[in-house]
Amino acid sequence: MRYVRWRGSRQMATIEQTGRTASAGSGTKQGKRPRAGRRNRRGGLAAKLAALRGALTAWLSRPLASFHLVLALCGSLTAIGAVMVLSASSVESTFLTDGASAYTLFQKHITFVGLGMVAFWIGLRVPLRVVRGASSMLVIVSIGLLITVLTPAGSVVNGSRGWIVVAGFSLQPVEVAKGALALWGAHILVVKARLTHLWRHVLVPLVPVALVMFALLMAQPDLGGTVSLGVVLVALLWFGGAPRGLFTALIAGGIAGVIGLALISDYRIARIMSFLHPTADPMGAGYQAAQAQYALADGGLFGRGLGQGGSKWSYLPNVHNDFIFALIGEELGFVGCAVVIALFAGVAVVGLRIANRNIDPWISIVAGTLTAWLVSQAAINIGYVAGLLPVTGLTLPLISYGGTSLVITLGLFGILANCARHEPEAVAALRTQGPGKFGTIFRLQAPEAYRPPTRPKPGRRQPRRGGPPARNASATRSRTTARQSRAVRRSEPRRGGRR
Repeated sequence: MRYVRWRGSRQMATIEQTGRTASAGSGTKQGKRPRAGRRNRRGGLAAKLAALRGALTAWLSRPLASFHLVLALCGSLTAIGAVMVLSASSVESTFLTDGASAYTLFQKHITFVGLGMVAFWIGLRVPLRVVRGASSMLVIVSIGLLITVLTPAGSVVNGSRGWIVVAGFSLQPVEVAKGALALWGAHILVVKARLTHLWRHVLVPLVPVALVMFALLMAQPDLGGTVSLGVVLVALLWFGGAPRGLFTALIAGGIAGVIGLALISDYRIARIMSFLHPTADPMGAGYQAAQAQYALADGGLFGRGLGQGGSKWSYLPNVHNDFIFALIGEELGFVGCAVVIALFAGVAVVGLRIANRNIDPWISIVAGTLTAWLVSQAAINIGYVAGLLPVTGLTLPLISYGGTSLVITLGLFGILANCARHEPEAVAALRTQGPGKFGTIFRLQAPEAYRPPTRPKPGRRQPRRGGPPARNASATRSRTTARQSRAVRRSEPRRGGRR
């Protein structure tokens, strides 16, 4: 009976408390939430964000996080490129190739993707010491190809002799030259690591070889390839630890050279004037740039829909190649452009992460240089499509229509993924826990641990060629001290002598 009364009184107290809360809240505005509820909601959102941040940090701290990110970014960009090339090339394949199938250019692109995947696997599986050893021969081959382009064996496309046609497929030697200069230049800078404070040791022989490549490219002429190769050279010197004052001279000389080369050619002057005055000649030199901006404007926020772009109906020339980013903005809108830019930003972050986490200096320089090259080329392409830079003719990596650029880019992504597997934590995990899923699929061997070069121990001298071996420094010092003490004793007067 007492229990029943207590329970009833508790219910009455609860009812009275509820009535007071309702009467107190009747004077407030309707629809306004209590402060405690908003605080709880903010606290819950903050807790969810903290949990997400913790999960992301934990995943990024895994040994093979960089390797998996490279695979994800490379696969995403390649897939987007295949879809957009299919959309961009269908009209040209149907009406401009003698009534061929709408999938003609797309089939060629998929063929190049397959060849690029083979190049990716080779770059991922070959040991990096073998790649470094073959870099010198690769530079010689690339210079030979650049010379071959200038002979009758070279093919002229759009006024530039920059291709070699072999069995119906075109080879662009400038792409090979970029990769060769990145790998070989890193090797030279590592060999001369102790002399980077001296300009002459930094510049020779890296800069003379690069200047030879520049001259061969401008003889084609190919200003866009020259600018991209210049980015590779500057990135090599930056990540190689060259003196900061050197970059001021290089950048000033590069800008002066580009301006001088642009002014000696009529079509380059026309491009620069169309960039400075876009509306001066919208149907002539500024036609491509104007149509690209129209395509971006027509896309809006979400685009007109995949395959519904109008610029590919001969309104924008080379839409499947140099100006494919304009079609992305027209069909996928601002959201699609933001996704592509975010993916390249991810490539920049992951590449610099790999360069920072590796202790092998050659791997660090190669990872940083390849990242700077790929991201800068993407930035230049997006910049001139959006009207922020003059048109240079550089392709958008992994997204533009395939060819030598696609195959070489995928091979370099394979080398970048190989560099990610050589991070110290990744090496320890792969050598103790096994190759993992991707290692089993790609048949990858465990990477070798980094062994720094042996240096002479302090206090010992290296033996001279043709002479006796060097003595121990401590023994030499002790003998010198003994000789000095004997000389002092001889000079002192003897005790007990004659007076």
